[in-house]
Amino acid sequence: MVVLKDRIITRLTMQTIEIAPETTAIRSLDWDRDRFDIEFALENGTTYNSFLIRGEKIALVDTSHAKFRQLYLDTLIGLIDPKEIDYLVISHTEPDHSGLVKDVLQLNPDITVVGAKVAMQFLDDLVHQPFKRQLVKNGDRLDLGNGHELEFISAPNLHWPDTILTYDHKTQTLFTCDVFGMHYCDDQTYDEDLALLDADYKTYYDCLMGPNARSVLAALKRMQALPSITTIATGHGPLLQHHVEELVGRYRDWSQAQAKAQTTVALFYVSEYGCSDRIAQAIAQGIAKTDVVVELVDLQEVDPQEARELVNIAAGIVIGMPPQTGNDASQLQALLSTILAATHSKQAFGLFESGGGDDESVYPLRNKFQEIGVAEAFAPILIKETPTESTYQQAEEAGTDLGQWLTRDRSIKQMKSLDGDLDKALGRLSGGLYIITAKKGAASSAMLASWVTQASFEPLGITIAVAKDRAIESFMHVGDRFVLNILEEGNYQALMKHFLKRFPPGADRFANIKTYAAANGSPILADALAFLECEVISRMEGNDHWIVYSSVDVGRVSKADGMTAVHHRKVGNHY
Repeated sequence: MVVLKDRIITRLTMQTIEIAPETTAIRSLDWDRDRFDIEFALENGTTYNSFLIRGEKIALVDTSHAKFRQLYLDTLIGLIDPKEIDYLVISHTEPDHSGLVKDVLQLNPDITVVGAKVAMQFLDDLVHQPFKRQLVKNGDRLDLGNGHELEFISAPNLHWPDTILTYDHKTQTLFTCDVFGMHYCDDQTYDEDLALLDADYKTYYDCLMGPNARSVLAALKRMQALPSITTIATGHGPLLQHHVEELVGRYRDWSQAQAKAQTTVALFYVSEYGCSDRIAQAIAQGIAKTDVVVELVDLQEVDPQEARELVNIAAGIVIGMPPQTGNDASQLQALLSTILAATHSKQAFGLFESGGGDDESVYPLRNKFQEIGVAEAFAPILIKETPTESTYQQAEEAGTDLGQWLTRDRSIKQMKSLDGDLDKALGRLSGGLYIITAKKGAASSAMLASWVTQASFEPLGITIAVAKDRAIESFMHVGDRFVLNILEEGNYQALMKHFLKRFPPGADRFANIKTYAAANGSPILADALAFLECEVISRMEGNDHWIVYSSVDVGRVSKADGMTAVHHRKVGNHY
């Protein structure tokens, strides 16, 4: 961890290059970045790629990371007067690509922002000012003039719910943001030496695209309708020009293998109604924690045959109830009937109302599922008011419950898979007993933990192993703050029993538990022996756990002569 701390000054450079007629790449090179958000460690830095297309009208595709603010804006102004830019195409709203949208809009408030509906919702929260917008969906086109006609391809969940790809028919360039990208920083603009890029390309796919393999295949299918692709202008790493067919083919092969091997949930929602899309995405995030594939499907866009085929292969079904009235009401009702007819008793289901004010009630459909014998994985989620952090927490935890239900047999098999002697020997590793507590806005969570250890002196730091499917995992990303409550030997049974309970989605973990607030806002358990206030610095991915490294800011002991409760196991294949 000392090495990370010593790396204070990092190299940030800019590169501009013409990649096609009237098309300029603006590449922000982050040479020394050694971790990308929470996903994985980086060995070769990364880049953030933005693009300027000059037709009769001018479009900027994506921006850059906020750390490049002055460098990027100076470079952009050196290329063009920002007031000449007509459109800002947002491939998706993740901050490493949209971190300077507000700055660009301040330079030219008349720019029209182009993107998916979900992207605009996210940008409203990011920009906090009115802006012109143009919503696009799959197949829509934008004519810039001089032959530059942009066609948009919907690619949700790669790896952001609002992702779109943009194809320029004049230059045969496909702007893909995260898709087909990699974290690799180099002065070389293109993929000349594939051998140098192989490992980073595969790692990037495994971490970001693999969990959404079916969405990858859906995007590849939509791409087949495009003419020839000469260049893939990625959002990270080198642009693809020398090995386009090979690298696209790898995505197809990897995703086909992944999709066949994994359990799938079909999640149906209506993107333009209430908060259905956001609730659906929160549920999907919860499901993904359990290593289950999620296929998000807009009921307004799906063909009945496609819906039927997806339900046939799905182990779980989630439906966001559509509106009762409107132009599409009868069509949506017919789709619900199609989905219901394709279900069978070995599946599990969950339902939610999105709070649009005219939702079909969940209960008639719920009764029909139960009559068939389909297991209900979580109680219906009923949204009556504007969703809050607690609402999305409930949705995410509901998704996790569904995923755990679908993978219960696999979990049992894994528990039995260790060699007997190895299992018993591993179980002799002991640990303390701790309760992690965290709060974000109105949402809060807690978890009983044992795999905790001090990891560094300078700064003072600890590591905690957190299972990927734990509800609190969403509260332990880089920059998040939490409290580690240390339990006392002889005085831990009540707290352990309470926090070992299986809580319904969104339930208050602290009901009837005496707490007080830490300086970082998280609950401190009044009956704990000691507590540490912590901030997540980094995460390392294991097979089924995140290894979370956190700095320790504040600590107190309530009883000087108290001893930490110790957890002894006899086997190593479960807690």
